[in-house]
Amino acid sequence: MELNVVNIQGQETGRKVQLPDSVFGIEPNDHAIYLDVKQYLANNRQGTHKTKERAEIAGSTKKIKRQKGTGTARAGSIKSPVFRGGGRAFGPKPRDYRFKLNKKLKQLARKSALAYKARNNAIVVVEDFKLEAPKTKEFVSIRKNLNLDGKKTLIVFKEMDRNVYLSSRNVPKSQVSTLSGLNTYNIMNAQSLVFAESSVEEIAQHFNA
Repeated sequence: MELNVVNIQGQETGRKVQLPDSVFGIEPNDHAIYLDVKQYLANNRQGTHKTKERAEIAGSTKKIKRQKGTGTARAGSIKSPVFRGGGRAFGPKPRDYRFKLNKKLKQLARKSALAYKARNNAIVVVEDFKLEAPKTKEFVSIRKNLNLDGKKTLIVFKEMDRNVYLSSRNVPKSQVSTLSGLNTYNIMNAQSLVFAESSVEEIAQHFNA
């Protein structure tokens, strides 16, 4: 797949880059994408949810009524889950939601996500740029020039530029990443992918290692 390289003013530079078919031209694997996104979301869960069971509730341990002759079910404690204010039966406990996925499956998931973006013509290649200082206004201007205003955008660099990163932090629907920091969730969540020209040269080597 061949794409034109544009500058930060949104104008074509006359250069073209070839996106490797070994990454962007594969048949996407939906199940691999599902598993990788599921793992990403699971790994971000705190897992600190907790409810009190009957042994942890503060309350009287006195038998609340006699065993027989009341016409209702027997009850031995006000802390029973059947009473209001009692303990929770089978409630959530703190746990770790993380699970393992093989490296090759995660690699396939990322390549599949990139292939979907290529199919949908949602990829832009921009020539390498840097900002002299952290300026949110300049970053917003670049987005507008590339017709990305209002879209969820993921900008990918070969190496992180601190000024660009700081300029993008307060811009809604915008995220900056390095090639090594790409994950399936962020790729699928973005409406448009913007690759810096130098990062394209490393894509095949990075995703087919």
